[in-house]
Amino acid sequence: MESAIAEHLRCPRSTPSALREGWQPPYPSYVARFAPTVDRIGMMILGAQFPDSQTVPAEVATARAELLDSLVNHCGAKRFDEVGYVDEAGFRTVATVAYWDDADAYREALEQLRKSWLSDARVDGAAGYFIEAIAPSLDRVETLYSSDRVQGVALLADGLSGDILEHGYWGSARDRLARAQTDRLEPTPETAAVQQDSGRRIVPGRQNLCLIRSGQDWSETDGDERQMYLGDVEPVLRAGMEFLRDDGESIGCYSNRYVRVLDTSGNDTDQSFGLSWWRSLTDLDSWAKDHPTHKAIFGEAMRYLSSLGPAARLRLTHEVMVVQAQDQHFEYVNCHAGTGLLATTPAV
Repeated sequence: MESAIAEHLRCPRSTPSALREGWQPPYPSYVARFAPTVDRIGMMILGAQFPDSQTVPAEVATARAELLDSLVNHCGAKRFDEVGYVDEAGFRTVATVAYWDDADAYREALEQLRKSWLSDARVDGAAGYFIEAIAPSLDRVETLYSSDRVQGVALLADGLSGDILEHGYWGSARDRLARAQTDRLEPTPETAAVQQDSGRRIVPGRQNLCLIRSGQDWSETDGDERQMYLGDVEPVLRAGMEFLRDDGESIGCYSNRYVRVLDTSGNDTDQSFGLSWWRSLTDLDSWAKDHPTHKAIFGEAMRYLSSLGPAARLRLTHEVMVVQAQDQHFEYVNCHAGTGLLATTPAV
């Protein structure tokens, strides 16, 4: 089996690994392999929020059409997903999750989109708008996939690895991060406050902030398998996602969104993912290993996969990024106080 860490990112390890000698993973999994010339990934979440009782305001529909035109024709985004969800305050959010594999193109796009998506005219508009943007170096990005049907950042890669060794045990996400070979990736004390100017608020970066995108694609399931996923697995997953959304701050989860991927007409597809910001990778690891909500998710998923074996057609995707403070930008215009990282950052 292959190492999850690409050859050009490997180095002598000075931090402990959770991998046991002789470990054999219980099922095959794969990671994204990027060209050696890719040294940084850019990612943005560009959202618009409004009360869930409303249809999409005309202002938002126009703004999103302009945004998609910019991403396709002017901003150099390599891939993006359209998603929708209802947040902890009951607001409907439609968002675009976009990716870049060119650092210069990402920086230029961020500058341009701050002026357009977050223009001063939004301050008194009918909706709230935000950009959550990160650009981690590649050694701070790790992925995991159950098949060659992938989502998100893997769509920028050259392809997938063969079977990898570092998965199926607690702590394996850290072992897949090249940076974690020599860095414990611990957070630093938070001292900065939100910068406010009228309806515009900017949240300062946090050292080693952790993002996880963990996805499910059940579009190829049918019959008993589809019923099993929607009736047994998804409700337990949803309960865990709602716990993180509503009460996650107590365990280090700053924000969690359980989103549905939308088609080009704005309709739900058979794909979803959780998108969570965490104080640190350590906090994420602790929830995954010890918390009852994740134990329930993991147990139900294992029952599902064990009963179906290789015939399972549910596709699982996972990406984690651990980001330096200077590689983050969080900006909110006319958004409610519980949006994203606003809820966990004191105001000036």
